[in-house]
Amino acid sequence: MAVISNASVYNYLMSVYGSPDSGRYDSHKKSELKDVYNRMVRANKESPLYKIDFTPHITEFAIDLKESARRMSNVVASLGGSGSGIESVFHKKSAASSNEDAVSVEYVGKDDEESEEEGTGDSGFSIEVRELARPQVNRGHALYAEGHGFESGTYSFDLDTNSGSYEFQFNVGEEDTNKDVQSKIMRLINTSNVGLNAEVSEEEGLSTLTVTSKQTGLAENEKYLFRISSGASWNELNLLGIGEVTSPARSSTFILNDKEHHSLSNSFTINHEFELTLKKTTGEEGPAVIGFKANADAIADSVTDLMNSYNGFVAVGKKYSDIDGNRSLLNEVTAIGRQLSEELRSVGLSADDSGMLRLDRSVLEEAVTGEDNQETFRCLNIFKDALYNEACKTSTNPLYYVNKVTVEYKNPGRTFAAPYASSAYSGMLVDCFL
Repeated sequence: MAVISNASVYNYLMSVYGSPDSGRYDSHKKSELKDVYNRMVRANKESPLYKIDFTPHITEFAIDLKESARRMSNVVASLGGSGSGIESVFHKKSAASSNEDAVSVEYVGKDDEESEEEGTGDSGFSIEVRELARPQVNRGHALYAEGHGFESGTYSFDLDTNSGSYEFQFNVGEEDTNKDVQSKIMRLINTSNVGLNAEVSEEEGLSTLTVTSKQTGLAENEKYLFRISSGASWNELNLLGIGEVTSPARSSTFILNDKEHHSLSNSFTINHEFELTLKKTTGEEGPAVIGFKANADAIADSVTDLMNSYNGFVAVGKKYSDIDGNRSLLNEVTAIGRQLSEELRSVGLSADDSGMLRLDRSVLEEAVTGEDNQETFRCLNIFKDALYNEACKTSTNPLYYVNKVTVEYKNPGRTFAAPYASSAYSGMLVDCFL
């Protein structure tokens, strides 16, 4: 069994999905990790030995499927996990903002069934965003990218931050262009882990080095977030221009219930209950109102998340069937929707010609607030648990669904666990020489 070690795997993951979001449901207890391990061992124990022609689109398929399974598992976890009724959402508070484009909100307090509110009610408050928190920016001088403004030699500059002082040294070779020098300093800063981001941009033959703080906002006793200076290499630093502050850091300014406040960051918590993220100034739109969602809206949002995770699986299955002709994943996933089609339609979920589900929120709202809402929750729970089982199966062995050649079957009467062969792609053998 081989491990996938291809740069294209990482490149595809980063280009399509970016850095994985590490949310609260991506952290697991020991018991949960043990369950994952046991599923991997069982898959290795029961799976035949396969040989796969590992083409690039199979790599993409495996990543697409693993990410779809991860997101689906997180959606189910947010609804209480497998075996927990989706009606538990009725007992959870869910925050809402009247202007999500300007201020987004997440409820992070404790759920209290007795004090549960519908709508904003007396628990709501308003917030008007006057100014966003900004980082400090030192934008250097625009230099001719292919020019040679630096003599060969070793140079240095000092960096002072509120947490410490550092000295950076860089070498300039005889053939180094201005852009080469700027790029060296950019890499030096970005790999130093001092809370700064450096970037070299080029336009019309001119290259510019820009240094930006990761932190935003200035405390009352602070004059800067970072300062770049040099004694021995003053001429070189002056040529680069990165010692000049072109945009000072600013704290956010907002009006909360008619009182002005400031924050070093655009994300902060109010009363240990509401986690707010400021995205833009409210301006003429007026203050954003923060409060609680109605129960029916919270349920509809949860069902929408389930539906989107299901549709994500269908999209991956359809993409691979179109490329490679293998419809096993597509058939398996859409079978869930077909088997529950009557029940799902009664709660507002219906499939289109491609197998994708659509939600009629008005039908769902009527179903969850009606007298027969227990039947509605029973149907939704069956759907949720079926999706969770599918996510567990596919995340353990996504390449179960690809075209492959069976090399050897396990002895059905004398199978054994192979813990050292466990992998994210259980049962897979890659011929690296194909």
